[in-house]
Amino acid sequence: MKKLPIYLLAFIFTLSSCSRQKPMKNVIDESLSLASKQYALMFDVMKGMPDQLPRTINAEGKLRTENARWWTSGFFPGSLWYLYEYTNDVKIKESAELITSRIEKEKNNKGTHDLGFMLFCSFGNGFRLTGEESYKEVLITGARSLSTRFRPNTGCIQSWGSRKGWTCPVIIDNMMNLELLMWAFKNSGDSTFYKIAVSHADTTIKNHFRPDFSSYHVVSYDTITGLVEAKQTSQGAADESAWARGQIWGLYGYTMMYRETGLERYLAQARGIADFLINHRDLPEDKIPYWDFNAPGIPDAKRDASAGAIMASALIELSGYVDTETGSKYLRIAEKQLRTLSSPAYLAKEGTNCNFILLHGVGNLPGNSEVDVPLTYADYYYIEALLRYRKLPGNE
Repeated sequence: MKKLPIYLLAFIFTLSSCSRQKPMKNVIDESLSLASKQYALMFDVMKGMPDQLPRTINAEGKLRTENARWWTSGFFPGSLWYLYEYTNDVKIKESAELITSRIEKEKNNKGTHDLGFMLFCSFGNGFRLTGEESYKEVLITGARSLSTRFRPNTGCIQSWGSRKGWTCPVIIDNMMNLELLMWAFKNSGDSTFYKIAVSHADTTIKNHFRPDFSSYHVVSYDTITGLVEAKQTSQGAADESAWARGQIWGLYGYTMMYRETGLERYLAQARGIADFLINHRDLPEDKIPYWDFNAPGIPDAKRDASAGAIMASALIELSGYVDTETGSKYLRIAEKQLRTLSSPAYLAKEGTNCNFILLHGVGNLPGNSEVDVPLTYADYYYIEALLRYRKLPGNE
């Protein structure tokens, strides 16, 4: 019997459940309970693999891990911290502490722009929940390391190394690493962190975005003149396409920057991106984006669960910064996304999926890397979104 496509499975689930939907509280509690069980199993595997952290599933269907230098290293410990926040289980806290310690040396890593992902998701959540002073030192040191990648002539933090056609490439993903700088500013009093974050965010608005609030993935700058030398979309369908996760990194990043600065231009940017996403003609009915909003082969194109999870988390937060009508609209979309991700179409059964939580992520389809597999950051933002929704009035 031919396997049904994901979008049909999700649609059938939606139709069958629309008249008898569970309360969101039940959806959230059941999903977080499953996540806790999966990641307890994952920890049992990882504790026997010193210095390694889960990444995805390889072509042979086996767990793929990386060391702490890989950009996703902070997501598994960050998820454990979130699950400890939900369960208050001391065993999960101890697991989070052990796995978090594997990343500490990256605080001195000046060769990556991803220290926010690596350190803030792990040590940041750990400090928030425990107040452990040693975590604070790691975060501030990491923020100083990240700051060394700021290029004053461009106004941005450099993402990747230079290569043919790219002198100083800056990717939209980098908006996510500014939260570490904003935290460091508030916890150290060093205004340099604030100035770098705001400069990067402002320059990205100027150069990454099109008039419809869609964005390029990569903008490269001439480091001498500060002028743009290239605008491209490395992980999307085409340079002028809207690579889904890239659009949503922007949504999340500007929502966060508004929270941290109170600057209205960041709220306006976040709202513009949100409107582009939720009104897009090719956003599916179940609200889990295709890997690119202009992907060839829609509606049979691959879905990206990571994009859906990150978008849900960002919309839940953004809903609290806008008028009631707009906020309700954002929450309806986020709720639909969480219900879809919590359905059998996307949520793994206990003990399967190499103990990852979500199915059907897309990392880099043009590079034939991580296509239709679980992704550790999909799990992280899914858990975060569930917790954020749970904290809304009337849901706790």
